[in-house]
Amino acid sequence: MELQMFTHPPETAGLDVVVTSVASDAHTWNLVYLQLLLEELGHQVINLGPCVPDQLMVAECSARRPDLIVISSVNGHGFVDGKRVVSLLRDCPELRETPIVIGGKLGISGEEHVHDLHVLFEAGFDAVFEESDGVLRFRDFIQSLPSRVK
Repeated sequence: MELQMFTHPPETAGLDVVVTSVASDAHTWNLVYLQLLLEELGHQVINLGPCVPDQLMVAECSARRPDLIVISSVNGHGFVDGKRVVSLLRDCPELRETPIVIGGKLGISGEEHVHDLHVLFEAGFDAVFEESDGVLRFRDFIQSLPSRVK
């Protein structure tokens, strides 16, 4: 279950990034958008697609050992599902130091509270991007990460 459209040549020093969604989220265009944005910034992307079961996400990320894991949610269950899956990802020794971020519509209320975002950080996310200002902050975050050494 892998969607991979465009890739940069292997000689780029960009990051290896896994883009995915939580198990309950069947939306796809957000993942395609993120993939294209990251590729435009010079990174290599593996897009796991929508509705990725937790154990599959953990297995794929453990095997690939990406430089960054990006989780996107559109259905409003990103807070609950993301909190659960980031704990599983952080339980893997090979992923403990990997930057993991989440963004999109994280709750069903339409507005997330500062306390809720704090819980996501405590669960193991390195950054949380809400839908209102997420794309610009996400781009800044990505550009702040060091590129891979060839």
